[in-house]
Amino acid sequence: MPNTIGILSPGDMGHTVGNMLRENGLRVITCLEGRSQRTCDLAQKAGIANVSTYTQLVTEADLIMSIMVPAQATSAAEAIANALEQVDTDLTYADCNAIAPQTVCRIGDIISSAGGIFVDASIIGPPPRRSGSTRFYASGPQLNVFTELNQFGLDVRTLGEEIGFASAIKMCYASLTKGLTALCTELLTAAEVLGVSDALTKEFQLSQAALYERMERGLPGMPPKARRWIGEMEEIAETFAHVGLTPNILTGAADMYRLVSDTHLADLSPEARDKYPTLSELVAVLARFLETN
Repeated sequence: MPNTIGILSPGDMGHTVGNMLRENGLRVITCLEGRSQRTCDLAQKAGIANVSTYTQLVTEADLIMSIMVPAQATSAAEAIANALEQVDTDLTYADCNAIAPQTVCRIGDIISSAGGIFVDASIIGPPPRRSGSTRFYASGPQLNVFTELNQFGLDVRTLGEEIGFASAIKMCYASLTKGLTALCTELLTAAEVLGVSDALTKEFQLSQAALYERMERGLPGMPPKARRWIGEMEEIAETFAHVGLTPNILTGAADMYRLVSDTHLADLSPEARDKYPTLSELVAVLARFLETN
C-alpha cells in the first residue's frame, strides 16, 4: 500500500491529481527544481510538499507519477533514473504522459535499467476534481502499487502486462478529441477567411447542432492548451506511422495548434477564463492572424 506519491510535475493536470490523492489520505510530494513560478503556486495550492532533490524524491516516494508535456517525458525519466542509481529502493515510476507506445517503451527501459518498477499509464478525461470524471489506464508486468490508487480517489483501469497498451489507448482517443478540435478550428477559420462564416454557422446549427454546440463550448478554451497539444499531436502521428498508417492527419493538427500558439490567445492562463474569447471571436483572431502574417 503506497503512503507517499511523487508528482512530476504539479501543473494543470498534475496538481489536481496530487490534490485528489492528498484529500484521500496520501502524502504527496514533488521536486520543483527548474519549474515555473506558476507550477510552484499550483503545488502549494494543492498541498503538495516540495523536496529539494530528486534523490530525496525517489527515497521518500513509493510511487512517482510523471504528468507533463510530451517533450519533457524522457528527460524527467532520465533525472529519476540518475537518482535511482544512487539509492536502494523499490520505487514504482508511472509515466502518465501523452506519448507514443514506442516512446514509452524507451522510457520504460531507462527506469528499469536504473532499478525502478515501470508502469505505462495514460489519462483520459479532465483533471480529476470529482470522482468518476477521469480514467487512468495502466499496463505493465507490475501494476499492484499503481492500481492501489483506486482506493485513494482515482479510477485506475488495467489493460494487461504489455508496456505500450496504456499509451496506445491515449493516442487513439486523443486523435479523435483533440484532432477533431483542430479540424473544427481550421474549417471555421477557413470559412471566416472565405466569407461564408455566417452561412456555415446556420447550416451547422440546422444539420450538425450537437457538434456545433460542442465547438461553442470547447474551442474557446483551447488556445491556452495549444502549445502543449502540438507535441501530443506529433506523438500520435508517430504512433500511427509506426503501424503503417499516414501520420499526416495528425501532423496537420499539430500545425493548426502551432498556428493558434502564435497568437496572443495562447498566452492566456487556464485561470483567466473570464478573458477567453467566444467562438466567433476566436475565429476572427485566427483569420486576422492569417491575413497579416
